[in-house]
Amino acid sequence: MISITEKTLQDLQFPTVLETISAGCNTDIGKEKALQITPFRDKETLMQSLMQTSEYVSSFENNNAIPNHGFDAITHEIKFLAIEDSFLEVGSFRKIANLSSTTNFLLNFLRKFDDYYPNLNARASRVELTKDIITHIDAIVDKYGEIKDNASPALLSIRQNMNLVRGKVNQSFGVALTQYNGLGYLDDIKESFVQNRRVLAVLAMYRRKVKGSILGSSKTGSIAYIEPEATLKYSRELANLEYEEKEEITRILKNLSNIIRPYLPLLIEYQDFLSDIDVVAGKAKYANRINGILPAITEKRRLFFREAYHPILYLNNKQKNEVTHPQTIELKQENRIIVISGPNAGGKTISLKTVGLLQLMLQSGILIPVHERSETFLFDRILTDIGDNQSIENHLSTYSYRLKNMNYFLKKCNKKTMFLIDEFGTGSDPELGGALAEIFLEEFYHREAFGIITTHYSNLKILANELPFATNANMMFDEKSLEPMYKLALGQAGSSFTFEVAQKNGIPFGLINRAKKKIEVGKVRFDKTIATLQKERSKLEKTSLNLKEEETRAREESKKMENINTRIQQKLESYQELYDSNQKIIYIGQKIDDIAEKYFNNKNKKELIGEFLKIVEIENSKRKKATPKEVKAKVEKQKEVIAEVQVKVEEIRKEKKEKKLKPVIEKPKPILKVGDRVRMLDGRSVGSIDSIEKNKATVNYGIFTSKVSLDELEFVEAGKK
Repeated sequence: MISITEKTLQDLQFPTVLETISAGCNTDIGKEKALQITPFRDKETLMQSLMQTSEYVSSFENNNAIPNHGFDAITHEIKFLAIEDSFLEVGSFRKIANLSSTTNFLLNFLRKFDDYYPNLNARASRVELTKDIITHIDAIVDKYGEIKDNASPALLSIRQNMNLVRGKVNQSFGVALTQYNGLGYLDDIKESFVQNRRVLAVLAMYRRKVKGSILGSSKTGSIAYIEPEATLKYSRELANLEYEEKEEITRILKNLSNIIRPYLPLLIEYQDFLSDIDVVAGKAKYANRINGILPAITEKRRLFFREAYHPILYLNNKQKNEVTHPQTIELKQENRIIVISGPNAGGKTISLKTVGLLQLMLQSGILIPVHERSETFLFDRILTDIGDNQSIENHLSTYSYRLKNMNYFLKKCNKKTMFLIDEFGTGSDPELGGALAEIFLEEFYHREAFGIITTHYSNLKILANELPFATNANMMFDEKSLEPMYKLALGQAGSSFTFEVAQKNGIPFGLINRAKKKIEVGKVRFDKTIATLQKERSKLEKTSLNLKEEETRAREESKKMENINTRIQQKLESYQELYDSNQKIIYIGQKIDDIAEKYFNNKNKKELIGEFLKIVEIENSKRKKATPKEVKAKVEKQKEVIAEVQVKVEEIRKEKKEKKLKPVIEKPKPILKVGDRVRMLDGRSVGSIDSIEKNKATVNYGIFTSKVSLDELEFVEAGKK
């Protein structure tokens, strides 16, 4: 679908993005694949890749994280298995088993969580799940990468015999060691190992007295290393068994290689699958770092990147703790070409590169740092002409190279193309180069291509203003300090601020005036008008921001007032209800008082009861009888209230229980004496102690006396001496 030249990839710094993604991969094969990422040629495969990356990003935040998919590459093993009658070393089989085990585990995981990772599972479903490879290898090789004793009956027998012979070697050596050590023939170290065989460290003067085979000596010649005669026979037998073991292991490995060889295509598929997942993981980690998302991809011709960041610049600034300014850019059928103008170092080229790189990343299956409401469609070509393109090999100047590039643009440009040109028209005579650039721009416009160009040429700014489906834009500058604001403003051309910037940098005013006289008055006036308009626009931007802030504050105040009004209204309503209720009670009270006064005068009970019943019936007639549904609702409400109360009661009980469990530090109880004023623990009356006998006190309350236990009294006041 998309055709991208190597030059475009370099212009947009796409390899830098791939290097960062590659660094996030775990395996060497994954790193290599990441560096080879190119734009997809069909939409279906592209969408699958984007969705896979998006699903992997989501795994960083949910509870079903994708398991480890790292593996040791088996490229060497694959090459060997492809050769008939070749066999692999034992360590290679352990790598193959681990690869198969990792793949099977990941396949099962993705099948289980298909709801979370449907696109990753769709990729996994193309891979066969089998445990046969692991079963075959585990029967022969243990988890440490060694051949098991029971790999074959012959190997088991050989190893058992080897253990017996080793025992005899050690036993016979031990006897010789004890014998010659007792005779004083051995050095202090007593024994050593030579050629992987156990030997006696015999002093040189006694070497002829020790029976055995000399296998070496020390550097000084003071020690001779001798294998005792008693162990020689067993050592030879052990060497024969080791040779037989080696032969049997070779036979087993050849047999196992022949068993695994038919699975070669599946092993290649396993390695390919895990390395693909590794690349997806690398892209997901990169997306996580740059806050990348998947914007809407539409069929209609519209590119709308809202709050878009240049990913390389964003990561560099993040490392330096500097701010990166986002840009919002829109291209559509009614606004196909944007001409960005303004002074250098204002961010024109970065804005242009941001659009190109993000579109290229997206069409290569990489998530991009834009607002979630962004959208775009897919281009068949992205053409770029950015930077100084002198070609030393072809002896071309910058302008010649650019003309050659424009010729290529004219051949390939159509309605499914996006072109990005930096410093359009430069490299030649301003008037002649500008005229030619104007013709190129008109041609791109009539072919309905989408594009962004940056320029200082006034004629291109005027052309963009005249063409109905093209627009001017400028990088905003502070009108006072002439510092860049790194914000793209659509709808108006930008001044180059040539003379203003020169004056700011200390160029004498007289020289600037002379320069102004050298050029056409109209051009100066045109540039000055643009500069003035740009300054006015900056002022309007600031005013607009201030108004928005004021509007936000006004809304907040309005909300506060609404809340206060609501609370006051609620209080007024509750006070009204209370007033109405009290008025009713006062009215009924007055009626009952009148009836009571009548009864007081005439003592007529019958009349009293009649009047009282009349009042009750009148009040009952005002009451509405609740329907069964309302009664039921009331009962349900009461149940809810009771349940809430029970919960609260349980909480209170729990708190009390916890308080009881806490150790209470009791204050020491004062010793009561005769004359002290006291009262009972559960009483209020205060009396004085007249006498104390056997833990009982006689308390005088004035009117009466009482005998009370001292434990039931509490101290109030000391008695006067």
